[in-house]
Amino acid sequence: MATDAFIDDPEDADTLASDGGIVTIRPVRPGDRAALAALYAGASRRNLWLRFFIVPGRATLTAELDSLCRPETGDRLSVVALDGPALIGVASCARLDPGSRMAEIALFVADDQHGRGIGTLLLEFLAARARRAGITEFVGSTLRANTGAQRLIQDFHAHARTKAGAGLVRLDVDLTDQPAFDEAVDARERVAERASLRSLLAPESVVVVGAGRHHGGVGHEVLCALRDYGFPGRLYAVNPHGMPVCGIHAHRHLADLPEAPDLAVIAVAADLVPGILDAAGRRGVRSAVVLSKGFGAARAVNRRRRAEVLKIAREHGMRLLGPATVGLISTDPRIRLNACMSPVRPPVGGLAMASQSGAVGIAMLAAATESGCGVSTFVALGEKLDVSSNDLIAYWYDDPRTRAVALHLESFGNPRKFARTVRALSLRKPVLALESGRSRAGRAGSRETVEALFTQAGVIRTTGMEEVLDTARMLIDQPLPAGRRMAIVGNGGGLNVLAADSAEALGFTVSPLTRATRRELPRGRDNPVDLGMDAGAAAIASAAEIVANSGEADILLLIIVATRANVPAGIVKALGDVVDDHPDLTIAAVVTGSVDDLHLFGGRGAPVFTAPDRAIRALAYAHQYAAWRRQPLGRRPHLAGIDRRCAQAGIDQALAAGDDVLPRDAVHGILNAYGISVAPTTSAAPALTMTAGIRHDPLFGSVVRLALRGTPAGLLDGHSLRLVPLTDLDARRMWSDLRAARLLTGRRDGPPVDTAALEELLLRLSLLAENHPEIAEVELTPAPTGPGGITVTGASLRLTRAAADSDPSVRRLSAAARG
Repeated sequence: MATDAFIDDPEDADTLASDGGIVTIRPVRPGDRAALAALYAGASRRNLWLRFFIVPGRATLTAELDSLCRPETGDRLSVVALDGPALIGVASCARLDPGSRMAEIALFVADDQHGRGIGTLLLEFLAARARRAGITEFVGSTLRANTGAQRLIQDFHAHARTKAGAGLVRLDVDLTDQPAFDEAVDARERVAERASLRSLLAPESVVVVGAGRHHGGVGHEVLCALRDYGFPGRLYAVNPHGMPVCGIHAHRHLADLPEAPDLAVIAVAADLVPGILDAAGRRGVRSAVVLSKGFGAARAVNRRRRAEVLKIAREHGMRLLGPATVGLISTDPRIRLNACMSPVRPPVGGLAMASQSGAVGIAMLAAATESGCGVSTFVALGEKLDVSSNDLIAYWYDDPRTRAVALHLESFGNPRKFARTVRALSLRKPVLALESGRSRAGRAGSRETVEALFTQAGVIRTTGMEEVLDTARMLIDQPLPAGRRMAIVGNGGGLNVLAADSAEALGFTVSPLTRATRRELPRGRDNPVDLGMDAGAAAIASAAEIVANSGEADILLLIIVATRANVPAGIVKALGDVVDDHPDLTIAAVVTGSVDDLHLFGGRGAPVFTAPDRAIRALAYAHQYAAWRRQPLGRRPHLAGIDRRCAQAGIDQALAAGDDVLPRDAVHGILNAYGISVAPTTSAAPALTMTAGIRHDPLFGSVVRLALRGTPAGLLDGHSLRLVPLTDLDARRMWSDLRAARLLTGRRDGPPVDTAALEELLLRLSLLAENHPEIAEVELTPAPTGPGGITVTGASLRLTRAAADSDPSVRRLSAAARG
């Protein structure tokens, strides 16, 4: 077996320390010997004693360097951490015995780097590489006096244990629980992201480079926007003449500034950006917003410029938004940051927005302002060389001012990481996606893969800005719908009936009210409750209160038609008392025909819409999200009979022989290693044909696919798709979501399919795809054998020579950024 097949890394990894600084983690290289020697030479006696249990002499350190710098094998792995050019830490593991799944770990971090989470980062990357080599448990020992190492191990993983002995503490980390490992990594990443992005999203000082004296220039306008919005921090300008701009004192060079600003906004010609960014980094600037264009990936000169800019940012530990961004906004009253080319100022609120397209972003801000949808943060991502949606998702997770997130994305940086992080965010706050044509079409399979990602992650897919903002207003600070029952109350007459029809078409039930409730209503009216065009504020509010009190509706929709004889604002104000009296009931209002600017009512700010269809669509999305939130996520069950190393050996052998499409015996060997046996049979098959398999999507990694064919007249033929990894409930939903699901449970001639066995097959395929990204495609033909199981009667497997996917379980800055 080619042991180093497990340890090849796609690239060095830029990642974030707990203080938000950028460090690089990579395998040890032979050329690192001098830097490693300097690491130990510069260490205190105590730090060396805690690592080696003695103060090591020359022979001990030479042996350590020899061990670290030897070429790696699958039995001995090592990684280093670098802060810029400085090597600041090293971690290694060595398998205890040939074939053992246990490895002994060692860790050393420079004295002045303690407290930054460097040791944890090293262990995270080492664990990811070790798992690929078949190592599933870390063991080690430390001195009882080394409380820092003991704390590190205890915090590292839910399955980390320490046991005190005579002078030593035994360490043990079980790496087999991948979800627990991922959860711990994600929690640490969120802390690091908030620290890293603070200088970008909450700076205390800003400099605009390229702020000219003439109106219409990008730098001039952004500086004016910062000043006019009331940025409370220190504001600086830099231009070639050092002349004041917008009443703000200017300097000729960044080096002339009296302090190192947190944030630099750069608005100069593209060829000047590298020099300006380097000067900013040397001055100590922590983040930069590059408004300049000329960095698109289509031209070679632009690609070189992209690489140079990112390299400079990494060398100085700076976060970079853009290039080709239109800027960002924070409405936080303590920050008041408007470094954006949008002419509108959105109202303060709970919606965070990220857009890859500047034009779409400006349009979203304008639509939010028009609809009264309050915004917490707006970020235009531009070319996404560094800061990506993944970074923002981690930041917004714990942001108390952000209560929903809207994303417009044309591409995904690290889709597998996005899938996991956005799912965690969706469990906490609603996430809405404005779908783009580029993300939905033009690439085989990508559209349905995006849909599968959003379905698994609970992301609300919308088809336009109006739907995004309507749905956001229906979700921010509002209770989620408890069910499908809708009651409609108002003076809308035929409009009420049209609304009821639209609601039932979208899956709501507009059922008759009970006799007891009808007795309380004027003239015993039923649902929808029409009070007539002449009904006043008191009558409408009274009827709404009666229906709300009845407990017969999960959703109350209030429809008000303005006339010359009523006062819509007064009616809406009266209905605000109903909202306040029922904090757990989903309530929305429609006011049509009014000249008043009505957006919210009640203390919690329930939304007012201009048309019933807009309100009902928003309610449908809210109900969809509520239903997803109520579903358990499931778990990743332990699967017996997995031999990862055997399967990898078969894959390595095939690739070494130049085989992409594997012969039958090789396919069967790899599948057998994952407990999937193939038993070709000539017996008569059932009329219903199933296929199950893996497909490697170039954007999203591996997906598992299940298809059914041969249903009556083909009317129920279909397939379902899920991204790897699957939980047990993902596997169940794959078949239960199919239109032909009822045919699997015995409602057709023949015995029912063993759906539990089918689910296990899908889970085994998921694990196979997760562990071996070299697999481009697998197709199986499972044949139901009644309640007794599933038999795979045919199988094919194809490999790819493409580089392995970046491991989504470790912390990396955006993969797209380095592309």
